[in-house]
Amino acid sequence: MQTTANAAQQALLPSPNPVQLLDPTGAEVEQHGTVRDYAMPDAGRLRQIWRQMVIGRRFDIQATALTKQGRLAVYPSSRGQEACQVGATMSIHPTDWMFPTYRESMALVTRGIDPIEVLSLLRGDSHCGYDPIATHTAAQCTPLSTQLVHAAGAAYGEKRRGRDSVALAFIGDGATSEGDFHEALNFAAVFEAPVIFFVQNNKYAISVPLSKQTKAPALAYKGIGYGIRAEQVDGNDPAAVLAVMDVALEHCRSGKGPFLIEAHTYRLDAHTNADDATRYRSADEVTAWLDRDPIARVEAWLKSRGELNDDIVAATHAEAESLASDLRDRMNTDPTVDPMSLFDNVFATPTPQLEQLRGMVQAELSAEAQA
Repeated sequence: MQTTANAAQQALLPSPNPVQLLDPTGAEVEQHGTVRDYAMPDAGRLRQIWRQMVIGRRFDIQATALTKQGRLAVYPSSRGQEACQVGATMSIHPTDWMFPTYRESMALVTRGIDPIEVLSLLRGDSHCGYDPIATHTAAQCTPLSTQLVHAAGAAYGEKRRGRDSVALAFIGDGATSEGDFHEALNFAAVFEAPVIFFVQNNKYAISVPLSKQTKAPALAYKGIGYGIRAEQVDGNDPAAVLAVMDVALEHCRSGKGPFLIEAHTYRLDAHTNADDATRYRSADEVTAWLDRDPIARVEAWLKSRGELNDDIVAATHAEAESLASDLRDRMNTDPTVDPMSLFDNVFATPTPQLEQLRGMVQAELSAEAQA
């Protein structure tokens, strides 16, 4: 009996080192010591993730530039985290749910949401520019970890309806210190909700390094405290991210409950355009991570296998440039926003206080129109 209990506990633990299938040069890595077997994705999937990462990075660079032109109030870049953003998103089905943070703009574009709608929140047009129900994608969440509670609840709801949909919830390393993180994991484990908690450990919670956030040997080890299976993965290895996501999705869809993934990655840009990252990290540290570029890594593997050539690379970059140009053009058109929409979708039944505020704004608008 004790042996069975020990085996069950061991099954929850992540691999002692992050799962890696491709090294930074694009060479295949033989697996040693992983707690599960991970299959190398086929070349077709790796071509798709490479293409989408090229497009995603160009979108990210363009969005950062739009902040300097005053077209966006703020933008949290995910440059360097493309394998996490694109790989995790490509792995799920359209009927699965996604719960993004403010940093997941690239993931939303990968999901097929119009970039203008993705950036609507960051431009200040609306709380959410796309239809969460139609896209199965919750609004981008700025408060840390609150979306995890929603993800756990949504996943449990899908399970009770007899559907096999999974909820994918993104989170940063700093957010694992929040109370909602622990509540969501506990709820999901107890009720065996099919939700994947995908932690992008990019080493800093704004300016606070990971060593000041936790004493855990890895964030993935927090899963065992709740009875949740977990894994850690090289978040700059697109092949490994896809492989670990495959295992996590099979785990969730087969009714085994939630799964926690810690992806080790790095944000090359500052926390947002309002942050001065030079105050808490060195240029040498950033430069070292450039050598672990996820796009270059899978591109090297594809070229070594004859699955990619210079013509395809040039055509894909041209496509990405065209998408960036289209985004610039459309973002340079000022939107027409109804000030009264500020009060829409706040409560299902508006409170007296909300009605009072609505009336005040309406009165001011009427007075302005008559002046």
